[in-house]
Amino acid sequence: MSSAIKDTFHRVVLDAMPSPVFVVDEDVRIVDVNANAAKMLASKPDLIIRRSAGEVLHCVHSRDGPGGCGKEPLCGHCTVRNSVNEAFKGQKQVRQRARMTLTLDCKNVESFFLVTTVPFDYKNKRLVLVILEERNELMALRSLLPICINCKKVRNDQAYWQSVESYLETYLAVDFSHGICPKCANELYPDVFHE
Repeated sequence: MSSAIKDTFHRVVLDAMPSPVFVVDEDVRIVDVNANAAKMLASKPDLIIRRSAGEVLHCVHSRDGPGGCGKEPLCGHCTVRNSVNEAFKGQKQVRQRARMTLTLDCKNVESFFLVTTVPFDYKNKRLVLVILEERNELMALRSLLPICINCKKVRNDQAYWQSVESYLETYLAVDFSHGICPKCANELYPDVFHE
């Protein structure tokens, strides 16, 4: 395969990925992005190349002081940066939970992601692929779920009350298997289960 065709093939594959994908260097500066990352940032890729990930994602801590992204005290706790650092040590990180405060439309917004980082070599240079999976919808469900105090049914957006299992199956594509905890087993089947 010729170099031009190979690069075109890789570009098509990168852009086909449904999650935002960033290629970063050791300083967590962006080397390349896929189409979904550019769409997420509402920016042309050439405007974000060689800028720090925190600056591009509008992390509030990237503006905490004159050092910028990676140089501020709270940057040591950044899941994205720490996952990239581990990847540069040869340890890929898969779906690490990250909570970031981003500035969007002049407001600070808590955003939740799963971060995957994978190291790779290209033209004798080590780089890291960073995949961000958004979890904001799941976190909103977790924090705003109206549940009946008595029967434990959950109210959906149409004001219809349904079982927790049905709600989670519908909105999060979660399947359930059922079991019985020791306390309930003792209460329901005292002749069979004993604590």
